[in-house]
Amino acid sequence: MNVLITGAAGFVGQALARRIHAQGSLVTASVNTITLLDTNLPQAPQTTSCIRHIRGSLADHDLIRTSWGEGFDFIFHLASIPGGAAEQNYELSRDVNINGTMEILEAAKEQLERGGRKPKVVFASTIAVFGSPLPSAIDEGSAVNPKMTYASQKLIGETLLADFSRRGWLDGRSLRLAGVLARPPANTGQLSGFLSDMIRELGQGHTFVCPMSPGATTWAASIHNVVDNLIHAAALDEAAVSSHRTITLPALRFSMEELVDAIALVRGDDIRSRVRYAPNPLLEELFGRFPALQTPLAERLGFGHDGDVPTLVSRAIEALGI
Repeated sequence: MNVLITGAAGFVGQALARRIHAQGSLVTASVNTITLLDTNLPQAPQTTSCIRHIRGSLADHDLIRTSWGEGFDFIFHLASIPGGAAEQNYELSRDVNINGTMEILEAAKEQLERGGRKPKVVFASTIAVFGSPLPSAIDEGSAVNPKMTYASQKLIGETLLADFSRRGWLDGRSLRLAGVLARPPANTGQLSGFLSDMIRELGQGHTFVCPMSPGATTWAASIHNVVDNLIHAAALDEAAVSSHRTITLPALRFSMEELVDAIALVRGDDIRSRVRYAPNPLLEELFGRFPALQTPLAERLGFGHDGDVPTLVSRAIEALGI
């Protein structure tokens, strides 16, 4: 079995690659190769026979075609230009989030047409497709209303994946992810990065100025939980997802005050005295007014969230290694 991970140098991509490599298998089969595609991969491959690197942009038509080899059984398409970065550079976000997605889907289609295997494609989408303002509750049938270029482009990706699946060219499933915690410090252009900063700084006993009010609510999951759900998505039979290719993943809803309480539970009560709130109206509008999230379809399919906020925080701190 051969696996491709795009965006493999990113936070989620690295965690997914480590998990698959450590397991040595995916679903019920052994993994022969894990191909990692990203612009920022190391020049030299890791010293293991099953890791293969493709260094470059997935929007590069020639690179994708010449590097495809014998093809892939599973494709985890994680690469993207996220939120704030997409707003600042439309051309780059278009090339990666739309054109790059088309390159991957077309290459998967050509693989099948050459007589190769029909690949499973797991596409990382975003809950940002729901936009704002949000209704009093969100479920899997809620209308989408993206208010950012990144979210609009992800919605296009969902539609393309569903159409390629409908035509039988691949077996796709799009997962709408909430915030993923806790990311290491990096200039990724993600406007929601302050949530990771909050856990990291408070977890290390530092002070932190929260850019949202204590009662502002958001949705998030730990990197451990997100990798669990990505791998579970790959394990699902096509019959289970053929009528609903887009799945909103379960996530925990919590306020900033509840997040601070959870960090204090894990790291000590003095954490609360280290927080000051200075709400940023834009961030609060985008990330601080999330209503109840209901995901019965995803839960019936076997997806889940972290269980409670202290567990999410403990997993996030473990991932950060602090």
